[in-house]
Amino acid sequence: MVPPVAEKNPKELTTHGHTRVDNYYWMNQREDPKVIAHLEAENAYKEAVMKHTETLQDELFDEIKSKIKQEDESVPYEKNGYFYYTRTVPETEYYLVCRKKGALDAEEQVMLDVNKMAEGHEYFQLGGSSVSPDNKLLAFGVDTVSRRKYTVHFKNLETGEILEDAIPLTTGGAVWANDNKTVYYVLKDDVTLRSERIMKHVLGTPVEEDEEVFYEDDETFSTFIYKTKSEQYLIIGSESTLTSEYRFLNADTPEGEFKIIQPRTRELEYSVDHFGDHFYIRTNLDALNFRLMKTPITATEKDNWEEVIPHREDVYFSDFEIFRDYLVVSERKEGLTELRVMLWEDGDEYYIEFDEEVYTVRPNVNLEFNTDVLRFSYTSLTTPNSIFDFNMKTNERELLKEEGILGDFNKNDYETKRIYAPARDGKKIPMSLVYKKGVEPDGENPALIYGYGSYGYTIDPTFRLSILPLLDRGFVYAIAHIRGGQINGREWYEDGKLLNKMNTFTDFNDCAQYLISENYTSEEKLFANGGSAGGLLMGACMNLQPELYKGVIANVPFVDVVTTMLDETIPLTTSEYDEWGNPNNEKYYHYMLSYSPYDNVVAKDYPALLVTTGLHDSQVQYWEPAKWVAKLRELKTDDNPLLFHINMDYGHGGASGRFQWIRDTALEYAFMFDLLEME
Repeated sequence: MVPPVAEKNPKELTTHGHTRVDNYYWMNQREDPKVIAHLEAENAYKEAVMKHTETLQDELFDEIKSKIKQEDESVPYEKNGYFYYTRTVPETEYYLVCRKKGALDAEEQVMLDVNKMAEGHEYFQLGGSSVSPDNKLLAFGVDTVSRRKYTVHFKNLETGEILEDAIPLTTGGAVWANDNKTVYYVLKDDVTLRSERIMKHVLGTPVEEDEEVFYEDDETFSTFIYKTKSEQYLIIGSESTLTSEYRFLNADTPEGEFKIIQPRTRELEYSVDHFGDHFYIRTNLDALNFRLMKTPITATEKDNWEEVIPHREDVYFSDFEIFRDYLVVSERKEGLTELRVMLWEDGDEYYIEFDEEVYTVRPNVNLEFNTDVLRFSYTSLTTPNSIFDFNMKTNERELLKEEGILGDFNKNDYETKRIYAPARDGKKIPMSLVYKKGVEPDGENPALIYGYGSYGYTIDPTFRLSILPLLDRGFVYAIAHIRGGQINGREWYEDGKLLNKMNTFTDFNDCAQYLISENYTSEEKLFANGGSAGGLLMGACMNLQPELYKGVIANVPFVDVVTTMLDETIPLTTSEYDEWGNPNNEKYYHYMLSYSPYDNVVAKDYPALLVTTGLHDSQVQYWEPAKWVAKLRELKTDDNPLLFHINMDYGHGGASGRFQWIRDTALEYAFMFDLLEME
């Protein structure tokens, strides 16, 4: 079958006296029948090319689904006299949101049956849900389009009635004042989807009369609201990539005015929680890797901040959890997450110990101040997610639940390790590996390397049920912890953004090269995968060194960097200038142009490529990968498969159900297995 050939309609785009010609600019009209017809033609071509793998895809779907518990329940947590949890029932895509009053053996109340709510919708996503302080009302958000534009609804938990109040175009959650009738929510801009306004709604009053509490007029910032762990204060946050500003209001007085904690100062980042008479503040003030400060509620500006935990050059301070007698600090040292327990009274401290070489640990739900018990989650590439209660006084830990993997899964059949690839500038790039025991580095193993490398987001080594079909077939799975993430602290992030962005791409290719040189795999058996900004990573790495990869899977890829960052009407653009740079500045324009995957496609051989997107994607618009695929079809000189999978019902996060995502994963694996001629 002949692949679709997109119509070429040249459009000149001139910036800083430099002209680019975009032949496929016309694809950015979502409602244009010509665009839809082209996308449907791409889907038809993909279906035709992959038709001989349909049985394999079905088998992979069944293989993965068979490992998922049909009937399951989350670990309950207690709040305000109730135990809250979710549970699933067999052969359903969604879940039930439940609670029990007073004890775990009490009668169950199903607050929301998401399966029933999702009926008739191709996509359904529940946003944040929150119960009023008197336990009688539930606020929850709903998105049925996958554009992340949620409508907030309210339910009377005593009568089951859905109230008439319905608030559209929100981020999905609502925060209760302590009067049980006033809620605060975040309103989005309908075009850019920027979270720009904090609104106040009183139940029973017209939504059109809701009061604007705060408007963020700087288009590079987004705003949000939450309640402190103490439930005494409402906190409005406003953040850009590099700068923060927070406001507070006593939750007992929703008629009051929010007060600024510390006015925004360029490149000053901070976050806030409350305990006793102080706000506790995690900040980068004179601290690249952040430190912890506290300040009296009556005097909150930074001149009054007092240090609690100092800055350390070799440790990244990522978060903190306050208890009456303890402070628990989440840290990252030498690429590993750690939990540090500190006693308020005498300053003694210790670290919770773990056995595996590579793992991920983080606090779980900890709503109570007056307790000796810390709840945390632990996982690794071989250990399914596990929830523990840890007694900070006795150091005893209790395993409450380990994620159940059905079938013949045994975590001891797999091995995980950390290796370091030499980057071309001398840096050592960490990689987390997992493979089945018995796999030897003989150059014959298929391998999949995954990466992201943006926004300071670290892809931690957590258990991935979805990769078991790969491991069980002899694959080596690798996560490349490249610059642009934060695994080695803030400097690691700074060295992979803005005018250092090229480090992200060369790091990934150097990791791929190292896997090959150390005989974990070969160029004929190595695949790469990344999504969103990780899709940009895939495109840039392909342009730089296509010979390294047998095939590449780029999910919802951000590949038309320059055009998108020049268009302030596209969601997320203005808020990301501090990540990528503002191309209205000539220096950043030309640097972006040097790596933008779409702009750097040339006539040469590329690896086999599977690209995925969603028509309603709110984060990376579908036309970016559509244009990229069209240009690759036009220019590439190889005969390798180039397939484009467009989901016409979903957005950035893919399918919303419990099992629907497996179809996409099965397609990706069938794509790889077919290229490897694996049975």
